[in-house]
Amino acid sequence: MTVTLRPILLAGLIALLVAPVFAADRDEEKPTGLPVPRFASLRSEEVNMRAGPGTRYPIEWVYNRKGLPVEIVAEFDIWRRVRDPEGTEGWVHKTEITGKRMAIVTGGPRELREEPQDTAAIKAHLEAGAIGQISSCQRDWCKLKFDGVKGYLRKNQLWGAYPAEVFE
Repeated sequence: MTVTLRPILLAGLIALLVAPVFAADRDEEKPTGLPVPRFASLRSEEVNMRAGPGTRYPIEWVYNRKGLPVEIVAEFDIWRRVRDPEGTEGWVHKTEITGKRMAIVTGGPRELREEPQDTAAIKAHLEAGAIGQISSCQRDWCKLKFDGVKGYLRKNQLWGAYPAEVFE
């Protein structure tokens, strides 16, 4: 009888030793732990938005705009529930999102200023829907780059940063 117990005990011991390795692999699939909601942007030219967090859910929307800012409003495993600038929500795979901060110009035409002041020189005229990269945000202004042109835009004239958010 002791001969048959040894393989069982040995198998149990191996299972106990290997289990943490498999658990560590699963930990990589957990959500990021970053704050939710937060802004991010689309990584690719073509990104599928799904009805739920998985490939078995139907594609509801296909984005064809690399760099489009999105707001991550929830995380589930390797999926992120995002909201686009128009308010549409759905699930996107984490590999299709980047932490690069982008913003989209809202409202009518806007002026990109040389300094964070309404009286500063105009560096560019921006149309609604123009997408630029945010480099920093102060209380009322964000510094952005649009097609290589750097300047400042009032925070209330863009979508991609929270009203009270300040960062370098």
